[in-house]
Amino acid sequence: MIRWGLVATVKTPVEKLLAFLAWHLDLGAARISLYFDDPDDPAPEVLAAVPGLAGKVVLTPCDEAHWRRLGGRPERHQNRQAKNARDAYRAAGPDWIGHIDADEFLWAEVPVAQILASLPREQIMCRAEPFEAMHDPALPDDIYTASAFRGALKPRHAALRRPVLGEFAGMLPEGMLSHAAGKAFFRAGIQGLSPRLHGAFIGGERLPGPGFDPRLKLLHFHAQDRAAWAAALPFRLTRGAYQYHPELCAFLSGASPAQIAEFYDETQVLTPAKTAALREAGRLMELRLDLAARVARLTAR
Repeated sequence: MIRWGLVATVKTPVEKLLAFLAWHLDLGAARISLYFDDPDDPAPEVLAAVPGLAGKVVLTPCDEAHWRRLGGRPERHQNRQAKNARDAYRAAGPDWIGHIDADEFLWAEVPVAQILASLPREQIMCRAEPFEAMHDPALPDDIYTASAFRGALKPRHAALRRPVLGEFAGMLPEGMLSHAAGKAFFRAGIQGLSPRLHGAFIGGERLPGPGFDPRLKLLHFHAQDRAAWAAALPFRLTRGAYQYHPELCAFLSGASPAQIAEFYDETQVLTPAKTAALREAGRLMELRLDLAARVARLTAR
């Protein structure tokens, strides 16, 4: 039987880490490696005391000793993530390793192990298409709270961009506030393979990845929480993903609070008309994750 695992570099409240772990353990993960970007983060001690995680979760504080072992601490957080992913990949363990973030949740229409087992032996990467969580203030709190997830609006769905994104469609050419590249699993034991955020390198050359596997999706809780998104905005504009989208970055950097609120309402809140259009085009996933209940079961073990 195929065994699969995950690696993530985290700086995340314990409650959200428990939701991430509970979901993916329920999905069938054999091992989850968490690297704590803040070496003084209290989360490892809390998680180590949860009996349901014993033997399934590897907790690594990124302290001075950790970075000495890996040849030094990179300044950019993206490079720290990549180094930690390589470290987890090289450790003996599952047959496949996925590299995702703590606000990303895999969804599979059949067991993940079945998907990975079905791939030809020469395929060394399996990619999951991202769907961004939409804001819905009417939902009860579920740690990460959303029930609608919008997929990218690439060229074949270009006609949806203006109806769904309004006047901001030009700033989000693929209809995504965050990445549209998705995340990937990597087959273990491949000589010279070096995992990255959205793909991998072999011998210094980027690995040409396959298309998204239609059976596997990535639910990304990037902006469904209005207050959390606003708090994270300065970092994302200067050091995160938004800095690579000049028009979006320029607008949000100079926008007033009212303009930012208008942008959020137009791009992150679905109306009935937008929901219907996205649903008809197959660009909407609608589901409840029941994360609070999953965490309760996990911590009760």
